[in-house]
Amino acid sequence: MPNTAASGTVHVAAGLLLQDGRVFITRRPTNTHQGGKWEFPGGKLLSGETALAALKRELHEELGVEVEEAVPYMQVRHRYLDKEVLLDVWRVTAYRGAPHGREGQGARWAAPSDLVALEFPAADLPVLRRLWLPPLYLISDAARIGKQKFFALLESALNAGARLIHLREPQMDESEFRAYASEVIALCRRHGARILLNASPELAVALGADGVHLKSARLMRLTERPLGNEFWVAASCHDADELKRAADVGADFAMLGPVAHTASHPGAAPLGWEKFENLCRGAALPVYALGGMRAVDLPRARAAGAQGVAMIRGVWDAVDPADVVKKINRQD
Repeated sequence: MPNTAASGTVHVAAGLLLQDGRVFITRRPTNTHQGGKWEFPGGKLLSGETALAALKRELHEELGVEVEEAVPYMQVRHRYLDKEVLLDVWRVTAYRGAPHGREGQGARWAAPSDLVALEFPAADLPVLRRLWLPPLYLISDAARIGKQKFFALLESALNAGARLIHLREPQMDESEFRAYASEVIALCRRHGARILLNASPELAVALGADGVHLKSARLMRLTERPLGNEFWVAASCHDADELKRAADVGADFAMLGPVAHTASHPGAAPLGWEKFENLCRGAALPVYALGGMRAVDLPRARAAGAQGVAMIRGVWDAVDPADVVKKINRQD
């Protein structure tokens, strides 16, 4: 990947070394920019150097490892008071050596759940959020299936490992939605899953949800993040402008589609994988592929730069919804 930083922007390559569900992190020296904070290992590109070449050089110098294979993970642009940084993040898929703080810096393996308690530079926050996200964003369909039957199917999916739920029930009036959402939130709590409500941010907070999922119309009316960082904020997007607005207001992730024809939105023109990839690669936040997705589509979505797949009928209309969830999680 060539140097894509604008003039005056500091272009930094960083690597994600993953092992047994943990990621390797290092601590910046106290006498440097953002000193004392934890970060993903890497460093600045030299003049004329590609991001991959810089990654290999920096991880050899800092960690004593030889990178054999790495794939692009995401890019993050962030402006500090004194500089702008383009963070070029790569997932290291093969390397030789045992990573350690070769320059005397703090270094350790950490589970994604442990990262919340550590202090990272602001430019790393989108990377942290992406590490926390599962491969499946599961969307409700209670009005079509029936509330009681859907509740049972959801419990089965949660038992199978579904960990991020989007409660979207536009056919319900507010009173019915409040009552049903309270039951679904309690169910998700019992299984350690996060649940976002497709409702107003105020209602999501009042009902005790983990956050809000913004419709595109609501998203485009916003100029700032509607909830504090203790809550999750997601958004439905269909084009580059909506993805940019989602990133600008500080959404944690977006859902982009439809990628393919979908029964839930039969009149919507599909993006197709090529356009989806172009939009996804240019997004400054994690993206889930929506629209006609199946478990077998996860590798294609990941290859296009997506965090994972968002699914409705692909799970709920399956002979065994729990088996679909397991198949997706096994590919993570």
